[in-house]
Amino acid sequence: MRCNGGIPYFCHHRIVKYNTLNTMKTKYLTFIFLSFALLFSASDIAAQTPPPSESTPSLLSIRRLSIGGYGEAVYQYNFFSDNPFRYSNADRYKDSKGHGRVDMPHAVINLGYDFGHGWSFGTEIEFEHGGTEAAVEMEAEESGEYEKEIERGGEVALEQFWLQKSFGAAVNLRAGHIIVPVGGTNAAHEPDKFFGVFRPEGENTILPCTWHETGLELFGRMGDWRYDVMLLPSLNSSYFTESGWANGASASPYEFRVANRLAGAARIDNYSVPGLRLSLSGFVGNTFFNDIVTNESSKKYGSVKGLVYIGAFDFSYRHGGLVVRGNADYGHLDEADIISTYNKNLSHATGSPFPRSLVGEAAYALGIEAGYDIFSLFDGTMGGRRLFLFGRYDRYNSYLPAGVRSTIGWTERQCVSAGINYRPIPAIIVKAEGGVRLMDSQYNKEPWMALGITWVGMFN
Repeated sequence: MRCNGGIPYFCHHRIVKYNTLNTMKTKYLTFIFLSFALLFSASDIAAQTPPPSESTPSLLSIRRLSIGGYGEAVYQYNFFSDNPFRYSNADRYKDSKGHGRVDMPHAVINLGYDFGHGWSFGTEIEFEHGGTEAAVEMEAEESGEYEKEIERGGEVALEQFWLQKSFGAAVNLRAGHIIVPVGGTNAAHEPDKFFGVFRPEGENTILPCTWHETGLELFGRMGDWRYDVMLLPSLNSSYFTESGWANGASASPYEFRVANRLAGAARIDNYSVPGLRLSLSGFVGNTFFNDIVTNESSKKYGSVKGLVYIGAFDFSYRHGGLVVRGNADYGHLDEADIISTYNKNLSHATGSPFPRSLVGEAAYALGIEAGYDIFSLFDGTMGGRRLFLFGRYDRYNSYLPAGVRSTIGWTERQCVSAGINYRPIPAIIVKAEGGVRLMDSQYNKEPWMALGITWVGMFN
């Protein structure tokens, strides 16, 4: 469950100023794209071209089309106040009766197509929290005035949209809008990859989740090893916050993603031990002035880079009816104290997308969950049904301050939960979970319970 993650901002701005990349960076990007284009072209020239009678129908073959997705519907009751001042004045809200809510956190449609000769295409469209609805109505009671209303406050996002060229299992090139597999949740974010009703809270708070960017990706598998290397736009330090660290730093309120600063991401997975996956992933890049609003000529800020590096370890283990998963994530932002001062002075104008928040120089998230399928004890007599009893523990802090700045007590949290997962068939899971969020003793405990039903499937 996500407590106080970074908030994505959406607004429409006319762009009045564009940042230009320097000559070396322009040549660097041109070289990369031309290299990819040349490599793709060379592979096609080398491939044997089938007769027109065979190649034309293949583009229209329904057998080459794949469709699928996943979805979640949730009921949650929080036995604590949702008042925004519950941390600054905890005593006033300690006797709150709580609040309930229903939600559709994610509803996703996947489409893919195999063009042949190693070429394929994939896309993922996600409706978060039920999507978004707006309408214009004419109010008879107000002299026929037209009124615009927001009827549902969700999001619609294009999370994947890529073209891929495969040269074999060991070498694959992908270009377009792609998932950034840094951390366990980003690499495996479908609802059958975690036991909880919601995604693991620690990673879902301090990292963009699901993290998706437009970039270039090289990946493949060789024996027991799988690798993934990416070139993509860097994060934006203006959207780091005390409550979510980098959670909102990959978002853009504009009609495009600013890419003044480029970054690299990588992941490596090992499957040497049967049933066990061990993974390391990371991200590194400069984040300062990665926006259309910059002041690079400033004597105070001109040399600031805002280098961020994120490292993560995650694993999963399966044996019989036992499943164990875990993660450890750490991120560091250079010059966080200077960036905090800069962010506080960003635009206060109406409609400004900037959170103007303090920024921690570091953040971390630790988590582990374990579940056991008790139906596995009945020697295959349950007809493929599964019933997991599970527990989960998270500890994370989204704000480790820089320099002499004070800590913020409510950003360090522990979350303990337990529940069940029932799978009547492999594609459907019914989830029930209860837990409590713990902070410093001066803050109230935050107990909660949730029920959810999910489905995951891919069909050819």
